[in-house]
Amino acid sequence: MTRLLKSVGPRSRVLFVVVFVGAWAAWQLELDPRRLIPSSAGWKKAGEFFGAALAPAVDYEEPPPAGTRALPLKVAAAIWQTVAFAAVAVGLALVAGLLLGFLASSAWWEDDPVGGHTRVHRTLHRFFGPAMVWTTRGVIVVARSVHELLWAVLFLCAIGLNAATAILAIAIPYAGVFAKVFSEMIDESPREAAYAIRGSGAGPAQVFLFGLLPRALPDMTAYACYRLECGMRSSAVLGFFGIQTLGYYLRPAFEEQHYHEVWTYLYALMALVIFVDWWSAMMRRRLLG
Repeated sequence: MTRLLKSVGPRSRVLFVVVFVGAWAAWQLELDPRRLIPSSAGWKKAGEFFGAALAPAVDYEEPPPAGTRALPLKVAAAIWQTVAFAAVAVGLALVAGLLLGFLASSAWWEDDPVGGHTRVHRTLHRFFGPAMVWTTRGVIVVARSVHELLWAVLFLCAIGLNAATAILAIAIPYAGVFAKVFSEMIDESPREAAYAIRGSGAGPAQVFLFGLLPRALPDMTAYACYRLECGMRSSAVLGFFGIQTLGYYLRPAFEEQHYHEVWTYLYALMALVIFVDWWSAMMRRRLLG
């Protein structure tokens, strides 16, 4: 086995290890593909569900209570709520992610190769910088390690069911992801312009803002557009916790086996994701093209 690994390239070795670990995990979990085959009742229920996809509901399958809004209006309101929660949460996460990403970036704290820092600057960068970087990265790990659904459960217990629950549940892990990705983008951006600006006498903040940040900003903006798309899906899923997004109406329709209504909500979510994907792709082309 060792001789075989040495005879292949590093990428092949990584692929081999991943496949081996996956096969070992499947064996440990006693996975059996035959368990995926449904019973006759399961086939019937699956047929009913996927058959309803061909005829999504434009009206309720059962008479609703008096005063209930028409189904299309209800779907439109759910889409609006989904977009609103996602936009606020991702916007809040973006602000927090920018701040944490800058603090976690080693480029902000590294020594100046041009030699323009004063002794105070060098001391701060040598001792305070690494402590700040690793402390901030620890905060980032905590924020992004907990899934938004678990944050939602925590905030439901702490502050109850309200808009802040959904917004914070999405914003906290997204802020951690933003911070990690932004810090890596800044650290990996070319440094030539920054060194040139520093050589002309600019201060550390000017070097960072005008030499490093502009090189990473297009990629950072494109990634923010992608996370907005992810936020739409997270916002819809949080509806299962009682937040009035698409998931809030999708759950009872599925539980009552109103599959035609289920597909109406699913198609609305698909259309929303496709639109945001198209918009974010257009933004990325303009920024990076």
